[in-house]
This record gives sequence, structure tokens and C-alpha cells, in this order.
Amino acid sequence: MATVSTYLNFKRETEQAFNFYKSVFGTEFSGMGIARFGDIPPQEGMPPLPEEDKNLIMHIELPILNGHLLMGTDAPESMGFTISHGNAFHISLGPDTRGETKRLFDALSAGGQVTMPLDDMFWGAYYGSCTDKFGVNWMVNCYAKQ
Repeated sequence: MATVSTYLNFKRETEQAFNFYKSVFGTEFSGMGIARFGDIPPQEGMPPLPEEDKNLIMHIELPILNGHLLMGTDAPESMGFTISHGNAFHISLGPDTRGETKRLFDALSAGGQVTMPLDDMFWGAYYGSCTDKFGVNWMVNCYAKQ
């Protein structure tokens, strides 16, 4: 069965971000749990991993809504990554109820920035958007009347 997942890269705060998302969605890490860069076996020809990068997260995944997986990694500069927060994407959630929509929106926007307050919209949805405290953009869009 084909799937689509969202993969997030962080500078050094993946574990903090995913523990936050785990508290928002009330789910548990799936797959192999938390895989760290220090778990990578040494490879011939590869430079050694700096000690300060060994505890960083190589891969993590968390089911959020309706089977969608939120995945992530720390992207260490020692491995050639350069991360900058941007506004080129949003994760769009479609909860089943207005109550769940409000709960998710309030939790995700806590400590972040509301970009559009949660309200009834002309297209018939209960909608809002925010940027969470980790710089990730979220939209919540509910068509339920209750």
C-alpha cells in the first residue's frame, strides 16, 4: 500500500520537538523507536562521528492522524547539513471534530505564533494556522459542525 509521510529536519532539537508532538497527538513512537547517529556502525572510508553528534537523532517516527507518519532527524553540520527555518511548507491536519481541532491548534501554537486564529471560514471549515515553537508551520481544517 502506498503511503505519504512528512519528514522534518532540525538542527539539534529533534528529540525535544518529537516529545512535544507526542504529547500533542497522544501517540507513541513507531518503527524502531529512536535511532541515534551513534548507533551507526563504523564504515570504512567514513570520518568518525564527532562525540557531540552521537546522541543526536538519526531517525524517529510518530503516527499523528489517520495513519500519517511524522518523521524527523537531527541534521548535523558535521555531516554537511545546513538547516534554515522556512515558510515553504505547512503540515495540514483534518481532525474529525471541532473540539479536537481546537485542542490540536491550542497545543501546537503554545509557545509559537498564531498566523491565522481558529475561526469559521467562508469555505465552510473551522480553520486556523500557526507556527509552532520549533518553526514548523501547521494548518488545521475541520468541516464538522460540532
